[in-house]
Order: sequence, then C-alpha cells, then structure tokens
Amino acid sequence: MTDQSFTTTFTVDRTPEETYATINDVRAWWTGDIEGDTDRVGAEFTYRYADVHRSTQRITELVPGRRVAWRVVEADLSFARDRAEWTGTEIVFEIARHDGGSEVRFTHHGLVPEVECFEACSTGWTMYVDGSLRRVLSSVSPAPVQA
Repeated sequence: MTDQSFTTTFTVDRTPEETYATINDVRAWWTGDIEGDTDRVGAEFTYRYADVHRSTQRITELVPGRRVAWRVVEADLSFARDRAEWTGTEIVFEIARHDGGSEVRFTHHGLVPEVECFEACSTGWTMYVDGSLRRVLSSVSPAPVQA
C-alpha cells in the first residue's frame, strides 16, 4: 500500500542549513497569526487564519539541515464537516543537498484524497510551500563564505 499523503518537492539555490533555518522561521513564509515558538523540539505553535483555520502544531523533530517535523495536536477547519480533520496528522519537511543547493520534500502525512479538505488544503500547502516558502528561500542572502 502506498502513502497517498499530500507531497510536494522543490529545489532552491540555498544550503540545507539556510533552508532549515528558513523553514523554522514560520512567520517569514506563512500569513495569518502565529503564536508560540516554531524552532525547538517540544514547543507548540498555533496558526490562525481569520475564522477559517486554526491549528496547533507540536514540533516533534528537528535535525539541522535535514528534517523538520510537526504533529498537529489540535485543529479547527471551519470549511470541513469534520472540523478536527487535521488532528493527529504529521507535517514533515525533508531537506537534502542537491546540485549545490537544497531539495525540500514536504509531506502532510494524513492529508490524503479521502479526507474532505484534501483539495482545499493541498491547494493551500502548494501556495505556502511551493509559493511562499520557495520565494522566501530564493530571496535569502547566501551565508558568507568562511575563509
């Protein structure tokens, strides 16, 4: 059985370390209100967009330059019959070196075609990950080279 969770991948001309740091600076690439720390294991942050979406993520894994993982501990999606549809799902960013830059593979485990919000939520993730995150990474100044 294959995992049909929503996944998207892109490459950028940034090091894995720069990419990792930018992913953890959630406020730089998400719109809406964010409360809480987004850059340490065990921390929880809440994302809210108007009265449409509210979710709380617990940071479960941080491997510098390689991996970021969040578990959705609470969700309220006003546009879904099951408003808690995201609760218990996992959001993962895997980072790998690629042609002098980085490849980012994003997966929202549990966001599968059978859930009601799949179309709207995958569209949202495409906007944030392939759009906003990628754009921020493309505008980040490269780290100075150590002599």
